[in-house]
Amino acid sequence: MRKKHWENIYATKGMQEVSWYQQSPKTSLELITKVAPNRKASIIDVGGGDGFLVDELLKLGYTNITVLDISENAINKAKKRLGKIAEQIRWVISDITEFSPNQQYDVWHDRAVFHFLTNKKDVEKYKDLVAENISKKEHFILATFSDSGPNKCSGLDICKYSEKQLKDTFAEKFKVLDSFTKNHNTPFGTKQNFTFMLFSKI
Repeated sequence: MRKKHWENIYATKGMQEVSWYQQSPKTSLELITKVAPNRKASIIDVGGGDGFLVDELLKLGYTNITVLDISENAINKAKKRLGKIAEQIRWVISDITEFSPNQQYDVWHDRAVFHFLTNKKDVEKYKDLVAENISKKEHFILATFSDSGPNKCSGLDICKYSEKQLKDTFAEKFKVLDSFTKNHNTPFGTKQNFTFMLFSKI
């Protein structure tokens, strides 16, 4: 059901016809470069779709990048845009709740996947995934709709989170290094308020 929904979104909408479009993922880049100065750091962008974070990481010289998305259409769009350089990226087509990583990551980046997990079983699965697959003392960057953000996205229900709620959700395995809220300006002239969290694995 989830996969069918997102395949349809990416098959029928252009890049600037979706609310999460960012020409420059400035906040994510600042956080990644802060915690991963080594350009060989293993980075995964969860729900990266056809977004530009991967392009910017490549420009900065990062060489160990994985992009995961539930939608094959999204990943194919990104590959087409990048051309030959796309061969430098590991592309994974998977629902995050069914993902079985074969490596540890130094940076796990998720902008707007976690808040789509609306049942407890999926949330617990996600928590286990990040706890097991981020290297010790390495970093987890998470952005969700804040408690003053929208109630839905792309026609789907979401879970909104305050900084405290996210801290408490991941407290067993992660400590907070930074947290803040930030508005995202959509292509439609509206604003979506996000909670950003920077965690370090204990």
